[in-house]
Amino acid sequence: MRRFTLLLLVVVAVMAGAQERISVREAFKQDIHRSANNYYAYPDKNLPQLTAAPVGYEPFFINHYGRHGSRWLIAPSDYTLPVEQLARGERNGKLTKRGKEVLAACRIMLEASQGRLGELSDIGAEQHRGIARRMMANFPQVWQGDARVDARSTVVIRCVLSMLNEVEEFKAANPRLRITTDASEHDMYYMNYRDTVAIAAQKAARPAIEALKSKIFTPKKLEKMTSRLFTDKRFVRDSIDSFRLEYVLFDVVSNMQSHHAFDGIDLYEGVFTVDDAVDFWTYNNARWYVYSGNTPLNSGTGARAHRHLLRNMVEAADVAIAGGENGATLRFGHESVVLPVVCLMGLNGMDYSSTDFDTLADHWRSYEVFPMAANVQLIYYRKSGSDDILVKILLNEREATLPITTDCAPYYHWRDVRAHFMSRCS
Repeated sequence: MRRFTLLLLVVVAVMAGAQERISVREAFKQDIHRSANNYYAYPDKNLPQLTAAPVGYEPFFINHYGRHGSRWLIAPSDYTLPVEQLARGERNGKLTKRGKEVLAACRIMLEASQGRLGELSDIGAEQHRGIARRMMANFPQVWQGDARVDARSTVVIRCVLSMLNEVEEFKAANPRLRITTDASEHDMYYMNYRDTVAIAAQKAARPAIEALKSKIFTPKKLEKMTSRLFTDKRFVRDSIDSFRLEYVLFDVVSNMQSHHAFDGIDLYEGVFTVDDAVDFWTYNNARWYVYSGNTPLNSGTGARAHRHLLRNMVEAADVAIAGGENGATLRFGHESVVLPVVCLMGLNGMDYSSTDFDTLADHWRSYEVFPMAANVQLIYYRKSGSDDILVKILLNEREATLPITTDCAPYYHWRDVRAHFMSRCS
């Protein structure tokens, strides 16, 4: 009877969680910035209270992989293409009032981006400092005394600066910490591995993505979007690359949330509707699914490509547990690693497998995983007199679930998690 009651409570909790999840369209109505996908600024407001550990257990080790913070766009064309396309309309007297306003804003952003492509933004630095402060506040035992902190970054400068912003917060709060930092090609095999098998599988899936693109972005839909910027439909057909302009412009508008300088400037208004945001997000979500997810379209290689990182995390935990000291192993990289390793772990059902793009958003939403400064934290707990290590996993500082059984959710027995992770690495 007791087992039945516990099972019923779990079912009710799962049903309640499912009912709480709103549609993508409703999510974007609440906050259209979510549609930015991997440009979504880190959602650090209204973070939930964490569940207390079982009696007698205290945290002693944090195993972490985090994405760099908010950044400038990477490709030069991200800023030049909208200016070039809209300026063509300006020269021919074909811009709407809103089109002229958008061109003026794009020129400002193009000028501001000079020499900054791909670099960490002011908001990106703030995100990592905030994460560090909350990490220390949530798990103070980990950072006590002369705890050892091993921080490593990929060799990309925005990741290095993200790491340094976090460790500066740690050191300021506790100067006794033994902190080491490194950024080396030596570690790239697990920090940002390029799996040739996965890359080939992704290329093989391109026809499915192109079919989705044609299905979503019909000539009629593109004409409707460009009519908000241009006054002459024939001119647009003859002189403007409608899809590239709208797609790149959506990225530019989406990434404005990465900079304080653009606070209060809303280029969604009169340019992109909520329905447009859903369309761009749906297309991008499917592209990321094929790149990083566990789908037959990539033969499941998207997630498995980052097995070396997951194995490294297991090894770091083994060393920490055997050593008995408190401390942390921190890794700083990219969303193209955070997302697939989350899928490989099976966090929050992100190991979902399908080929159906029409229902993908009901099960798999990339923006919930890899906003700017996204992070996975494995928090390890021990109890005096017991060799049973517990672990809790946080995804963007929110308690996450694994596809394994536990009698102390949201905590799991490390022996079970370790076995699960190693089986996924095989």
